[in-house]
Amino acid sequence: MAKLRLAVLISGRGSNLQALIDAAAAPDYPAEIALVLSNRPTAAGLGRAAAAGLPTEVIDHTRFATRADFDAALDAALRARAVELVCLAGFMRLLTPVFVAAWSDRMINIHPSLLPSFKGLHTHERAIAAGVRFTGCTVHYVRPEMDEGPIIVQAAVPIRADDDADTLATRVLAAEHHCYPMAVRWIAEGRVRIEGDRAVIDGPLSSPNSAINPRG
Repeated sequence: MAKLRLAVLISGRGSNLQALIDAAAAPDYPAEIALVLSNRPTAAGLGRAAAAGLPTEVIDHTRFATRADFDAALDAALRARAVELVCLAGFMRLLTPVFVAAWSDRMINIHPSLLPSFKGLHTHERAIAAGVRFTGCTVHYVRPEMDEGPIIVQAAVPIRADDDADTLATRVLAAEHHCYPMAVRWIAEGRVRIEGDRAVIDGPLSSPNSAINPRG
């Protein structure tokens, strides 16, 4: 069976990209990375992709007069590689509604909080300041509104009394590296369907022995 063709979009170090690279290296993983694309020529994640022998492309957003022009170039690059699922992994650009509509239900994102709480930036600082006991990460389908869309999987991470933003971020990132490849696997296996504003996971899930929900 043909593997699902992914594009991973990055702007920085690409740690979630690396998690996907590692997962896709397994022969039984049902997806492959067809393209790693960055809007920043200096993104460290491009080096990770090159080391893995993956095709890369840079579309520098500063060279475009409008967001629409940038998104049109991005769309063309994805279609040229026959991409089937777009994975945003620290891609620091707001995409236009036209682009999001063109890739509706074929584009996912990972966010470092338990959505719908703490949308946007500085999630760890805000979670600590709010005094919540748990934060975490969310993999979700992308919608035109920022950090909105059907949730595929979440992982909860406890906030310790002595946490600062850096220590909390380290633990949340470890959860991200588990959840993102798992969500992609479910999609590639055809187990994720969207009902209204919800993503429903079909098939067996493991016993409830962790703070990940659904449990893969």
